[in-house]
Amino acid sequence: MNMDILLPITLIFGIVYAIRVVVEARTRRQLLLAADGSTELANALLRDQERQRRLSSLRWGIVLIALAFGFGLIHWLDWKEVSPGLVAVLAGATGIGHLVFYFVNDRRALTPHISDN
Repeated sequence: MNMDILLPITLIFGIVYAIRVVVEARTRRQLLLAADGSTELANALLRDQERQRRLSSLRWGIVLIALAFGFGLIHWLDWKEVSPGLVAVLAGATGIGHLVFYFVNDRRALTPHISDN
């Protein structure tokens, strides 16, 4: 892969991420202002956002582990060239990671757990 293309791609991802953070912060601020001083609603919103951040970390942790197994399989099979089989292994590993997250999250939703209060 040509290394000259990595800088613009990284720059674009950085700009998109920065815009996303600013928009989320502004939305969170507007929701808190719309709560009209209701601390109960504000706390519920903050707890939900914290839960979403933790679930996002769980999702990407599972997906990256699945991708690591996919890359390990590619290395074990000694594939050197990009081929449809190589891409299928990586796409399959990503899909399996997302499915594992779905089932882990579904199981967490079904089991009672202690609140963070």
